[in-house]
Amino acid sequence: MSGAQAVLSAALGEQPPDTQRRARIGFVVELARRLHQYGAAAPRLEQAIGNVSQQLGLVCDVLSTPTSIVLSFSAAGGDGIADVTQVVRIAPGDVNLARLCRADEIADRVADGSLVPREGMTQLHALGRPLSRPALWATVVSYGLSAASVAVLFHTSWQDALVAGVIGLVIGAIMVAGYGRPRLSVANDAIAALVATFIATMVSAWLEPLALKIVVLSALIVLVPGMSLTNAVRELTSQHLASGVARFAGAAATILKLTFGTIAAAQVCAIAHIVPASHTLPSLPLWCQWPALAVAAVAFAMLFQTSLRDYPLVLAAVIVGYLVTYWGGNAMGAPFGVFIGGLVLSAGSNLYARYMHRPGALVREPGVLLLVPGSVGFRSVTDLLNNQIASGSHIAVLLVTLLISLVAGLLFGDLLIAPRRSL
Repeated sequence: MSGAQAVLSAALGEQPPDTQRRARIGFVVELARRLHQYGAAAPRLEQAIGNVSQQLGLVCDVLSTPTSIVLSFSAAGGDGIADVTQVVRIAPGDVNLARLCRADEIADRVADGSLVPREGMTQLHALGRPLSRPALWATVVSYGLSAASVAVLFHTSWQDALVAGVIGLVIGAIMVAGYGRPRLSVANDAIAALVATFIATMVSAWLEPLALKIVVLSALIVLVPGMSLTNAVRELTSQHLASGVARFAGAAATILKLTFGTIAAAQVCAIAHIVPASHTLPSLPLWCQWPALAVAAVAFAMLFQTSLRDYPLVLAAVIVGYLVTYWGGNAMGAPFGVFIGGLVLSAGSNLYARYMHRPGALVREPGVLLLVPGSVGFRSVTDLLNNQIASGSHIAVLLVTLLISLVAGLLFGDLLIAPRRSL
């Protein structure tokens, strides 16, 4: 019996072996549920659950997809036939770095025997409480700050950035309103795109000329599933085929809903003779992108529900990832810049996890957000549906190139510095 198992047995007292095993299985199932809810990709979730199960003396086979988890437990040293199988049906999760770190901490304490599985499961259950009102307000604000800062990074005018920020706040309110309302949340992407296009078109037609496409794209940037596309390709390349195909299909469906909303709003505006101005305003000076980058980093930390103590780390990850990609792209082209950015962030996250004994997702997830090519996919589908075949096809090729470059960078980063922690 390992040292951790001995401590666990002593802590559990005189409970029967079946009761002890059931408590351990219950903890592993709840841990898998929480990691899935807080944004862990399939390869990392399966590895984490496998490691924890082994430390608890369990034999567990786990299959994770974006909408379900299957865990099969069998007796150690037996014939390999499962005696307990648990199927968990669950909606795709959103990244919540504070709760992900807390779940990882609880798992470590249970694995080393300082916390009994039943108490660990109770603490994991407590993580499932709804977001507080301040956290919901922070989410709304993060949408607005993200939209405004990304518009500046796209080299637009201050009027474009202001309108994009206001629309972002509206979209944030729409998304928060969908929490706990399944029927509304399913249509949130299309509604958000519809509202964003309506507001931007009316402002451009009646108040101030805008770079319409950039404003709408900036306002919707948080909803564009660039991270899902990247995770899907990474899962496919690592032979997690079921999860990769499902995640890719989900990302494609989100892009189609966003595209439908923008095209429908544009058609309604055309029928109502709301015609946006054709000229654009002068762009902001180049130095404005640096404060905008800092604002974007703060917005991403808020969006991912990061603990206050981790804000400096998240800000550094976003800024370093962007700068490396920016300079690499200027030197040798956008695909190379994205490759180098992905490599630096992947290696850096593994290095942080190795020496700080905390999830590397704190570095990897927010840092990659400005590198993912989701906006390129959105533009490609929009152009294709508007019968701009040449432009849409060209952008689609660019999307594939950037996706391959980013995933290659992430994989080579893992080769450069091997991950010692699954998350």
